[in-house]
Amino acid sequence: MIGVDLAGSPRRRTGFCRLGPGLRTVTRVLFDDGEILAAVRASRPSLVGIDAPLSLPRGRASLETRGPPHLRACDRALRALGVPFFPVTLGPMRMLTARGLALRASLAAEGFPAVEAYPGGAQDLLGLPRKSVGEHRLRRALLRFGFTGEVEERELTHDELDAILCAYTAREHLAGRSLVLGYPGEGELVLPRPRPSGRAAPALAGRTR
Repeated sequence: MIGVDLAGSPRRRTGFCRLGPGLRTVTRVLFDDGEILAAVRASRPSLVGIDAPLSLPRGRASLETRGPPHLRACDRALRALGVPFFPVTLGPMRMLTARGLALRASLAAEGFPAVEAYPGGAQDLLGLPRKSVGEHRLRRALLRFGFTGEVEERELTHDELDAILCAYTAREHLAGRSLVLGYPGEGELVLPRPRPSGRAAPALAGRTR
């Protein structure tokens, strides 16, 4: 499984993670879209989890359109869960949304399906700290969670740490253990469901798989 913590600009770091059996992580930092596509091709994953908006709100023709709507059904579901997020059409999110839409189209053209992941939301539901409280704390939490491989061997960038959660989200989705927010006609966001022994998320709403 592959996770991509996409940056809005190819000049900034994009985290990439290949997740293997035993939650074994292989991570790296990439930059332009060509590098990302080449890394996905080399791994030939069943599913790619991308931390970037992969759809626009229903009723919005393009990112260039002024004014509302700014929220998708999956965004409203996140708000109901108490998970903070940035609307996909505002500020710097516009650049990230444009890049996410283009990357998803490029992956689909090569036969690689992708889902929209949100590592911050995954961390909240799984009881893990967000990277904003310190990359070292998130890395230790991932180790306790059971991730192995490079996360054990070296300090990772926050982009790589988030890419691990994107890959995990894709794995859980394929295994039927995901929470799907939104609906297909507009765009869905996928989150891993909390482990039975983990911290319960408040008022989980959405379809499960």
